[in-house]
Amino acid sequence: MVSLLINVALFSRMAAKEFYKLTPIKLGAEVRGIDLKQDIPVEVIEQIKTDITKHRILVFKNQGTVSGSRHVEISRWFGELESTFYKHPKSPHPDVFRVSNDEAEGCTGVGRTGWHIDGSFQPAPFGYSLYHMVSVPKQGNTVFAPLNEVVSGLTEEQRWRWEQLWMVSDRRGGPVHPLIYSHPLTGNKTLCFHLGMTEFFLVGLPHAEKRRTEWKETNQIMMEIHQELVKNNKAIQYSHKWEVGDFIISDNLAVGHEASPQTQLPVEEVGLRVLHRTTVKGTVPPKKNYTVEPPAEHQEL
Repeated sequence: MVSLLINVALFSRMAAKEFYKLTPIKLGAEVRGIDLKQDIPVEVIEQIKTDITKHRILVFKNQGTVSGSRHVEISRWFGELESTFYKHPKSPHPDVFRVSNDEAEGCTGVGRTGWHIDGSFQPAPFGYSLYHMVSVPKQGNTVFAPLNEVVSGLTEEQRWRWEQLWMVSDRRGGPVHPLIYSHPLTGNKTLCFHLGMTEFFLVGLPHAEKRRTEWKETNQIMMEIHQELVKNNKAIQYSHKWEVGDFIISDNLAVGHEASPQTQLPVEEVGLRVLHRTTVKGTVPPKKNYTVEPPAEHQEL
């Protein structure tokens, strides 16, 4: 009966083209009035996709506990899943990455190697990341940052330098990606980076010969990227404090993220933290769909 009433209410909103309620937050939007555990009509799924592209992060509130199999079903709305991470014995599904502050419950230390997007070591980084906190601790936020705003906030000289940088991952043979590139759906400039999984950078314009950075220069570049994410007292960041029932869908190509230090505090201090995550396979390798133009005054790298 409850399920029937929920579906009746949903179809009533569909008739009025109001599938759910969106409330803007610092980065993205909170979503209420929809239960992801129920069968979701195609029209609503398409609207969710549109809203994720627009808002970059959707935080679905009051979802209760979403099973691993349902988490995977929701993820498949966005494409094929790509699971490249460690498997934990307590993961509810082979495609669900289970992380925790207790090694008996999930993989520990995840997300603490530096700001990043997921899948930078792939030919095409993951398109979407979907998160569900199944055991909520007193502390342990996930922190996000809007990447187009990071690029927009650079000085002309910084942007000129960053446009000539190409990250080389330290995993899987080191695929090479432009640091700044065009988001495949919006065309907005975004970043492909991982501050904990970069072997070195190549320096040069898209069709020019490139040189390889030594470790000192590589580290300086990564510190500069980090500084852009934390400057002005972390003003650009959105720190999400998890609540029971939260389910987040993020555009992984539009937002960077990092696990806060508190995610690894002991269970005795903050309680058990268990997060489930899935990642959707990327389909478009990072590419600059524009011509890189130098500022009026610039230095050669």
